[in-house]
Amino acid sequence: MSKSLYETLGVSDNASSDEIKKAYRKLARKYHPDINKEESAQEKFKEINAAYEVLSDAEKKAQYDQYGDSMFGGQNFHDFASSQGGGVDLDEILRQMFGGGGGGGHAGGGFGGFGGFGGPDLDMQARITVPFMISVNGGKHSVSANGQTFDIKIPAGIKSGETMRVRGKGKQYQGQAGDLLIQVEVSSSDEYERKGDNLYKTFDVPLKEALFGGKIAVETPEKEVSLKVPQNTKNGQKFRLKGKGVADRKTAMKGDLYLVANVVLPDVDSLDDELKAMIEAKL
Repeated sequence: MSKSLYETLGVSDNASSDEIKKAYRKLARKYHPDINKEESAQEKFKEINAAYEVLSDAEKKAQYDQYGDSMFGGQNFHDFASSQGGGVDLDEILRQMFGGGGGGGHAGGGFGGFGGFGGPDLDMQARITVPFMISVNGGKHSVSANGQTFDIKIPAGIKSGETMRVRGKGKQYQGQAGDLLIQVEVSSSDEYERKGDNLYKTFDVPLKEALFGGKIAVETPEKEVSLKVPQNTKNGQKFRLKGKGVADRKTAMKGDLYLVANVVLPDVDSLDDELKAMIEAKL
């Protein structure tokens, strides 16, 4: 019986818990996105974490040792992970497959749609659009599906194209209920632009503060901050607020917030004649 979760961590299927933990830590350090900048490292890092989530849990490991890769429809874990696409959280899928209420191999149980153990497919699919700030900070969002309206918890950092699974909100059959798979779209923002886990926001800088420096109140996703701008601040100049961006759902590490200065020139007609004459003469 193929057991590719062990291959993902590079250990044998009779490895001890200490050997599994040691192998995981070594690979996690090697493929962590903050260390390994190769494009493939991020997906490898997700696979490593998902594999360790199963093999470090005695109950999940026992189920996997019993059924092996049949839980992934007969695919090895790498091919299964690749088939799920970049927007799917592998840890979340494994939590649903191995979580409570499933039971090893019962028809229509927790492996529905993935394990090939038989029974009707009771899962349903839906799409929702999440407000931009809820996607950044997380929060509740109302969903209507299958004749029900209920709130779901949106995790901070979710991106367009990701899929969330809500247990027990799918179709029902003979006392069993499938899950609701929700594809998420994030609405655009007039205030912020998201690039990866970083946020960009333009803020106004009056000419006086741009020339001579000063403090300017700026709203951020967390709270209002008092930003100190130096003398001779240029239009388009960026100010970085480290760790004030969007949380990475895998590592929980936050990106940065970049505040982009928009120097606001006063209406020349609003200036008094003496000042206008002096500016015109000196510039």
